[in-house]
Parts: sequence; C-alpha cells; structure tokens
Amino acid sequence: MTKEQLVEEVKKEAEGYFERGEFFCSEAVAQTINNLLGKPYDDKIVKMASGFPIGMGKSGCLCGAVSGGQMALGMVYGRVHGEPMNEKMFPLAAELHDYIKEEYGSTCCRVMTRQWAGDNFQSPERKKHCIAITGKVAEWIAEKLIEDGQVEL
Repeated sequence: MTKEQLVEEVKKEAEGYFERGEFFCSEAVAQTINNLLGKPYDDKIVKMASGFPIGMGKSGCLCGAVSGGQMALGMVYGRVHGEPMNEKMFPLAAELHDYIKEEYGSTCCRVMTRQWAGDNFQSPERKKHCIAITGKVAEWIAEKLIEDGQVEL
C-alpha cells in the first residue's frame, strides 16, 4: 500500500464514523488514529474525546476535530508522569493548529461554521463541512506519522 492510499483510507475512516453518526468529530479522529497505530490503547480511549465535539460541548470554541487531532498526537508523542516532554509534541501540535487556521481562517468551531449559525447542527451542509474537516485532520496526522516513521506502510 502506498502512503497516498493509506492516508486516503484514514481520511475515509474518520469521515465515515462521523457521517454514519457513530462518532462526532473529535471521537472519530481519536478512534481512527488509534486504529491506524494498531490500537495501542483500548477502544475506550475514545471516551476522552467525547466532551470536545462542536467546539467543546457545543460551546462553539476550539474545533472538535482539532481537539481530537491533538489527542491523537498525544497518543504517539505524549508522556506519562516522570517522563520529559517529547521534543516533537509541541511543534506538531502547533503545526496542526496552524494548518487548520490557514485552511479555514480559524480553529474556532463557531467561526468555521458561522454560515450555519443557529441551525443547532441540523443542516446537511454543516454536517458535510464538519465531516470534511474531520477527514482533513485525520489525513494530516496520518501523513505526519508516516513521514516520522511512526506508522509503517
């Protein structure tokens, strides 16, 4: 399998979880990246991502897909008590933030979805938009993990 094929599979998996209503954005990214890594964490890890959808519990703040992406980066580059911070963690976390901000003009859910303000996440167009962002975040993380040798082809 090529890098492009694997990255596309990751994107489609994350989008599929959201599109089918199995997970929201942050949960879909966390579950997909855990799967990509060969499930180093129990499937219950996704519970940690459940408070972040729709900008942190529907507050419209930080995009849930970005939050899920940050958690996914932590799966690989994070630390446990007593360990030093991995030198790659902060630069990659900042790079994900900057990538989404450049793509969408913001990382704030309410800004990224302002054209659907007041729809209470009901319009198919908004859902499609958020599914695409979710796929984009998962795709970006997969590319970084492959490039860094964390995921083998």
